[in-house]
Amino acid sequence: MANTVKGSIQRKERVGLLFVLPFTVIFLLFFVTPLIYSGYISTWKQTLVGGNSFVGLANYARVLDDPKFAAGVARVLIFFLIQVPVMLMLSISIALIIDSGKLRAAKIYRILVFLPYAVPVVVSALIWGYLYGPNYGLLSQLTQTFTTAKIHFLSATLALPSLGNIATWSWAGYNMVILYAALKALSTELYEAAAVDGAGPIRLAFSIKLPQLKPAIILTLIFSVIGSFQLFTEPFNLANLAPTVLDSSYTPNIYAYTLVSQDLNYAAAVSFVLGFIVILISGVVAILVGRGTKK
Repeated sequence: MANTVKGSIQRKERVGLLFVLPFTVIFLLFFVTPLIYSGYISTWKQTLVGGNSFVGLANYARVLDDPKFAAGVARVLIFFLIQVPVMLMLSISIALIIDSGKLRAAKIYRILVFLPYAVPVVVSALIWGYLYGPNYGLLSQLTQTFTTAKIHFLSATLALPSLGNIATWSWAGYNMVILYAALKALSTELYEAAAVDGAGPIRLAFSIKLPQLKPAIILTLIFSVIGSFQLFTEPFNLANLAPTVLDSSYTPNIYAYTLVSQDLNYAAAVSFVLGFIVILISGVVAILVGRGTKK
């Protein structure tokens, strides 16, 4: 009997491994292998005479001393510190409003909020590029109606807030869905107990729902850290409208992409340093925000 049970368990384990195998193979081929190869080539340097030569960590030291890379990192850090709190507060507010049950046609409203995320980022950037255009853009035309001069939304001063606006519209709905799903998973007994104690909708949101949402908020925050430091598509596709502002080193991702055709080894080092920064900041954010979370 024991041997029969043991054999059945082993067969189930083998079947489970067969289901996992396709993902494991694809993961190793298209993620781990390129990552290892990128790490390898980042320790070499191509020279005019003698071909490639091993330089160890010299490329990484060069990245840390690169003013263009430092400026790009500082720019996306500012982007993260301003845009992400605004976006998350908007997502949390919308999720709480929908979950309150006081909103008519809540399903339609939820779809409308999520809809901008369904639009490809490239298409979204092109649409906003039309709106931001300094000469014929709709927003520039509207501002000229109320001011004496057109406002250039992709100028050196306004480019980062304008990109933040695009990212907020694109990702607020995505984060709202995550937070709303977390709200629907909460026990209704907590709501009923709070209602018996006389808690209204606002007290219920701040005292019951938000504390229980902390794990989901941490998840969306970490996703936002990664997304902020990978900022690429929006400035890259809007570069034609402001080539002197949204240049080849505006963000670290664009900088690494531009360097691929110029210095592949250095581009790999830039990508790895950026990855280390993202891991470091994600860890710090998770620790700071996760303090006091019940396990």
